[in-house]
Amino acid sequence: MDFNTQRWRTKLPLAMPQPMRGRPAMAIEITDWLRRLGLEQYTATFHDNDIDAAVLPRLTAEDLRELGVTSVGHRRRLLDAIAALGVPAPAADVSGPPAEMTGTFTPKGNAERRQLTVMFCDLVGSTALSTRHDPEDLRELIGDYHRAVAETVGRFDGFVAKYMGDGVLIYFGYPQAHEDDAERAVRAGLAVIQAVGRLPTGRDLSVRLGIATGLAGSAT
Repeated sequence: MDFNTQRWRTKLPLAMPQPMRGRPAMAIEITDWLRRLGLEQYTATFHDNDIDAAVLPRLTAEDLRELGVTSVGHRRRLLDAIAALGVPAPAADVSGPPAEMTGTFTPKGNAERRQLTVMFCDLVGSTALSTRHDPEDLRELIGDYHRAVAETVGRFDGFVAKYMGDGVLIYFGYPQAHEDDAERAVRAGLAVIQAVGRLPTGRDLSVRLGIATGLAGSAT
């Protein structure tokens, strides 16, 4: 597993040293994030629509269109940067960020045991990719890869739990359980291999997949 591509992940600052008067600190964090992307023209729009660090990871392409981000290039830049935060986001359309089937899940207030199948997927040769591409191109490539994986496993009711650089952690059997979750994971893995291989990146990409299944317990 190669995590070198994590160095291109963008993280929001926890706080700004001296907040501007009359504006909440959270808005200043978003302002700084947009400025680093070269998209500070959307600062007022994000502030007026209460987009803070808690809401940001859950924005979709449709949300950005409603916010007035009409440029496809700007939406892709924002969505790829959101995906690079490494925070699970809701499912989006093909022009959106790597879609995750997180949704809102409210566990029961008691202990529960269930059969859980876990898949881990990562790119082969990601170190070499990081030396051949500049940060912008690499971020776009990783974003396309994340999106292909998330959209593919979503068709099998897979749940993208976490992005880890070029790795993707996926659950089958959580939050929605099926009797054939292990089989779904295998079929999804084969479909992911094909989907990533078809990405228009200018070179062939391949992935490694690992799948394990067993009983898992939780309590709330």
